[in-house]
Amino acid sequence: MNIAVVGTGYVGLVTGACLADRGHCVICIDSNEKIIEGLIRGTVPIHEPGLEDVVLRTTASDGLTFCISIREGISDAEVIFLCVGTPPKNDGSADLSHVFGAAEEIGRVLDHDAVVVSKSTVPVGTSHRIKSIIAKTYKGAFDVASNPEFLREGNAVSDFFRPDRLVIGTDGKRAQETMALLYEVFDCEKVFTDIESAEMIKYASNAFLATKISFINEMAQVCEAVGADVEDVARGMGLDSRIGPKFLRAGLGYGGSCFPKDVRALYQTAGLNGYQFQLLRSVIEVNNTIRWTFYQKIKSVLGGFQGKRIAVWGMAFKPDTDDIRESIALEYIERMQDEGAQVVAYDPVAGARVAKARPKIMLAHSALEAAKDADAVVLVTEWDEFERVDLKALSKMMHTPVLFDGRNVFDVESMRAAGFVYHSIGRVPVASSSASIPAPLVGIEIASLRSQ
Repeated sequence: MNIAVVGTGYVGLVTGACLADRGHCVICIDSNEKIIEGLIRGTVPIHEPGLEDVVLRTTASDGLTFCISIREGISDAEVIFLCVGTPPKNDGSADLSHVFGAAEEIGRVLDHDAVVVSKSTVPVGTSHRIKSIIAKTYKGAFDVASNPEFLREGNAVSDFFRPDRLVIGTDGKRAQETMALLYEVFDCEKVFTDIESAEMIKYASNAFLATKISFINEMAQVCEAVGADVEDVARGMGLDSRIGPKFLRAGLGYGGSCFPKDVRALYQTAGLNGYQFQLLRSVIEVNNTIRWTFYQKIKSVLGGFQGKRIAVWGMAFKPDTDDIRESIALEYIERMQDEGAQVVAYDPVAGARVAKARPKIMLAHSALEAAKDADAVVLVTEWDEFERVDLKALSKMMHTPVLFDGRNVFDVESMRAAGFVYHSIGRVPVASSSASIPAPLVGIEIASLRSQ
């Protein structure tokens, strides 16, 4: 089939390249000439494991091409995917200006029957608004559909090729048949439904996963207060088939471009329709609180940040991506610098993006380089290479062997054996009599944590 993809971000480029790899003829469209010129040269603008290989393979076979003109890109398209950004507004609702702007341009230049598919995460009712916008200027036959993506950054290519399910919302048989043909080579459950339900499924899915994250992070606070180990608790819970182990890893909460935006948008949608979604309000509050609870612990243990040298490990919002949107690490670094700390940061992939977006942040070329003469290491992103660090070598090069593990990467007993003062999430901290810092915090009451 002839496919057009409007937008070459994480969703658009993965969608276009992977569909081309499955035999479709795909044109990816973006108004950013620099990005398109780079893609034509073979430069992939985002870090996503496996994506560069797919892009280079499909462009070499002419299955995937690029252009900046929507008129040119959709001229022969049977299916047109909208994969443009929907960033949050200040009130938490989704900014749909890019979506509607693309729809207006499609309406001006479309001259044949096609299915216009929203793959961007959008509030319920958006696809019908897209149809109305296009119909203002294009009077011919066309259909709209909702086909939300469920791609995890860092696993997007494998997720696309091996999806748990495909959700397809349509308003007619013709669009359903077209989408079924498009995805016929994918061996997974296909959920065909109405457009409103498809749009809601994406929000409901992300909100539920965010709820699991906030729940285990609340449990972590209780575990730490009573001397339990949240890792063991999560494992024991996750073995129950009704619960499952995924998204039950205690840490600093969720970040990135999806969960924060989508949870807030669903909460906003509920409110605008007369329902106060109390559970989601708590999920948001817990996520906002947990990172600063840990930050205050770091500050208290160190006796403040003034004059301290802090190494921050990890700046991407999660491993295997260079995405720094809603990055907890960047929030920490800015606050620590404001409070008098000298911060040296390291991320194996996101460093270039950080250097461009936050040029005042001092960057190192390795985890050990960042930790040299540091009063503490703060681990924010759970990159695999951090787990492989030689703890004895790390201890010797630091000013004081203190490590705050926001993702529970290290084994408690290993940190004890290496002589570290070690604080993690939801586990009993490790004290070291050799370190010249205040005693670690233990047994903090939950009410006190929340008030910080």
